[in-house]
Amino acid sequence: MMYGSSKGDDRRRSVPSTRMTENGFIGPQSYNAKKTLSRSSSSSSSKSAKTNGHNSDYHFVVAAIDFGTTYSGYAFSFTRDPDSIRMMRKWEGGDPGVTNQKTPTTVLLKPNGEFHSFGFSARDFYHDLEENEARKWYYFEKFKMTLHSNQDLHKGVEIQAANRKRMLALKVFSYALRFFKEHCLQELSDQSATRIVNEDIRWVITVPAIWRQPAKQFMRQAAYDAGLASPSNPSQLLIALEPEAASIYCRKLKQRECVPDDDHSTSGTFGSSLSLKPQRQSTSSLASSNPSLPVSTDFKAGTRYLVVDCGGGTVDLTVHEIEVGGTIKELYKASGGAWGAIGVDQEFEELLKRIFGIDFVLSFKSTKPAGWVDLMIAFEAKKRTASPTKSNPLNISLPFSFIEHYQKLKGQNVEAAIRRFNSKDIKWSSQGMLRLSPAAMHALFDPVMQEILGHISELIKKPELDGLKFLFLVGGFSESSFLQAEVRNAFSHKVKVIIPQDVSLSILKGAVIFGLDPTIVRVRRSALTYGVGVLNKFIDGKHPPEKQVQKDGEWWCTDVFDTFVMADQSVTLGDVVTRAYTPAKSYQTHTVITIYSSEKEHVMYTTDPGVKRCAELYLDMPDITGGKSRQLQTTMMFGDTEIKVEAKDLTSGKVAKAAIDFLNK
Repeated sequence: MMYGSSKGDDRRRSVPSTRMTENGFIGPQSYNAKKTLSRSSSSSSSKSAKTNGHNSDYHFVVAAIDFGTTYSGYAFSFTRDPDSIRMMRKWEGGDPGVTNQKTPTTVLLKPNGEFHSFGFSARDFYHDLEENEARKWYYFEKFKMTLHSNQDLHKGVEIQAANRKRMLALKVFSYALRFFKEHCLQELSDQSATRIVNEDIRWVITVPAIWRQPAKQFMRQAAYDAGLASPSNPSQLLIALEPEAASIYCRKLKQRECVPDDDHSTSGTFGSSLSLKPQRQSTSSLASSNPSLPVSTDFKAGTRYLVVDCGGGTVDLTVHEIEVGGTIKELYKASGGAWGAIGVDQEFEELLKRIFGIDFVLSFKSTKPAGWVDLMIAFEAKKRTASPTKSNPLNISLPFSFIEHYQKLKGQNVEAAIRRFNSKDIKWSSQGMLRLSPAAMHALFDPVMQEILGHISELIKKPELDGLKFLFLVGGFSESSFLQAEVRNAFSHKVKVIIPQDVSLSILKGAVIFGLDPTIVRVRRSALTYGVGVLNKFIDGKHPPEKQVQKDGEWWCTDVFDTFVMADQSVTLGDVVTRAYTPAKSYQTHTVITIYSSEKEHVMYTTDPGVKRCAELYLDMPDITGGKSRQLQTTMMFGDTEIKVEAKDLTSGKVAKAAIDFLNK
């Protein structure tokens, strides 16, 4: 079952009192005859128990997993002490010059497909394998992007390991989540006087806000397979949107916990289009200059701010407004794209292809997978230290296997290839390293940075977002000095740019706070228009003749789009969309109704351009007493981070089984 809840704008459209779904279930619209979202006091989003103002749901611990594209980690809080958020232990392993508050999102499976290790342990073990042995093992990294890039996501989707062999993505994701579950349970038990078991924990998993429902359901299914929760107890797991989690955390920041905005005084030095440095406010320009006071001292009801979450794979942007009472309202639907830190890695790979040849790089990746991992580890360390204030070149060590393979394949050494490339910014050092000038390193960052800056610029120009006061820059990629400087130089004359000191951990800490009180984000925006196809009574002059069909001696208009919620419509926790259906046949015990979606706000027919089949709604009516006169009331909720559905057999008064499946459309 998928999750959500809803309330919307006053957008009213009357509908006929009787209509038929495409599969034969007919539905008198006696429960929600107008296109508005109604408030349900019994909504599941408002049922959770609260302790000291926090949603505890009777769990002793809230544990959040930030499942990142490049790095992952977890944090937790005991519900009896909600203000104390504890980070996971320091991870074993790590790279020189790279902090290890998180561990790489890498999974290593044995040649027989069984789990071996995760994170630094997986990466280091794989790196130490002999070349021929490494080809037998399944090594996965940066695989989270599969869920963003795959437009036809389903449970059978496979992902490719470093050895070019494929494995079910669901299996790999569940292995990773099971690792975190076991690691966290062990740490909790070590820190507690009593043994903590899984039933004591409410889990929170973070996902990008721009992810569609299939990707969210995929993560939930992987969590079920890993044993974090189960379909019989779905509320044990919450899906948190990454920029929302960051927003929740950043409001609690103290001013001393923010990066001073004079840390990176120059930008655009290496060819950026944003080379002029505007006048900026200083940190002391906040209403309160006391570093011990929270940033939120300057927040009041009506304060609007932008959250820019720059992660390893994606960049998410959301716009929030503080409401009376401190809850959060989303002002504009989440937007963004695949402009994360791995875009810099991809630019580095393209540079290697230009220097050494496409055929060589592809050959090296496929035949020397461990050597490729070693090369990207070396680049990652230099990428993280790159800064607009540094003038020294960066030396990247090329693995011996790289040098040897090039000599064998091309019949010449790598130094000759670099000389032939003939760039003043790329040299071969006497120490046997690839030397990049600061300008060359900046050029690797520039494509994704320009995408990010361009999207922020377009967003803040929108008239409905007038009055933005703050911009929070968060996420692992936001640790980059290049990115921090570019964002400040481009926008600090328009909004106050705030960057947390622990920028890569802000989502993780905010996810814990969200798990303690999921109602803190009260109003969201629907990413898409959702609805079902129905048959309306045919009206001459209104409906197209080609849509006319005859059923049971009556003329109907087919393919009519019955809208549940519209794209960018405000939806509030506790609000619902209700429909009632009756069976077309007296012996009918269940039905499957197709859910359609569109990026457009107004949709007339399921055959309109851009309308897609996105999910299937499963409804059970096992009690056939009453025959065709039975009624099934279905309640849809769109205001949470996932879409939810509930159903009730009005004839028997019993709760009916209902579920939405976005992975089997």
